Amino acid sequence: MMIQQENRMVEVFATNVEEVAKANRLVAVLQQHLPGCRINFDLEDCDRILRVEGPIFNPSQVLQLVTNDGVNCWLLE
Repeated sequence: MMIQQENRMVEVFATNVEEVAKANRLVAVLQQHLPGCRINFDLEDCDRILRVEGPIFNPSQVLQLVTNDGVNCWLLE
């Protein structure tokens, strides 16, 4: 699901992340690669949502960084 407003976008991904520590580590990794983006997990949601909001970025980069860490991740439509 992509929302775009004046050179800003929001992408929402479903993941299989269950632990807060792992979510925090992934947020730190993503923030290194996507400076200026707001990144957070909603582990209470059944889809274990990863939300990335910020300047225009490539969702494929998010998918690659997260899956490189052994996490299942897919873009929600």
